[in-house]
Amino acid sequence: MNMERGRGGPRRAAVVDGRGRAAERTRERILQAAVEEFGAKGYSGARTAGIAARAGVNQQLISYYFGGKRGLLDELRARWRELESTLVPEEAPFGESLAAYMDATLDRPDWARLVVWRALGDDPGEGAETDGERRAAMLRAVEVMRERQAAGEVTGQVTPEFVLLLAHVLTFAPIAMPQFVAAILGVDPNSPEYRRVCREQLLALLTPPGEKEMTGA
Repeated sequence: MNMERGRGGPRRAAVVDGRGRAAERTRERILQAAVEEFGAKGYSGARTAGIAARAGVNQQLISYYFGGKRGLLDELRARWRELESTLVPEEAPFGESLAAYMDATLDRPDWARLVVWRALGDDPGEGAETDGERRAAMLRAVEVMRERQAAGEVTGQVTPEFVLLLAHVLTFAPIAMPQFVAAILGVDPNSPEYRRVCREQLLALLTPPGEKEMTGA
């Protein structure tokens, strides 16, 4: 009897463990498929059937795990915000911060397209609390830029708000208007060359003369 119970306990735990890992893998496949579908078609154009087909799962699992299409989008947004908050320490130099944000965005084009689709109005809305959180994060980023200017790392000839806006525009340009990037700069928008050119040119514009000599910008 003891031997039988001893075998049954670990086996049952292993089955439960295996099911948990399988469920987590299924969730991750669905999320990856969702970001591809949303990135390609926007929230309005995406269909749960298409997401399920990409993930190779039964469509009903989307409702089971996420409560439907909206739940998928909310989960993806939460992950994107978490990623943004951990990209690089605030005390890192401006050039390092810019490179990290650009790499994180352009290495994940489907995720970046979610941001672009939202900017175009294809968005079911996130609620006042999330909008407030986003505004607070942007205000904090402006303050960090103002501190960089006060420390002489970034020129004070332009406002911190404009510096931040310019960095975001250059980061998302290859996603939102790749044909213009290619025509104007003559480089592949998805190439490391684009990132290098943007970083060098932005630092050349925004780094004070004394700092340029020290950094080689």
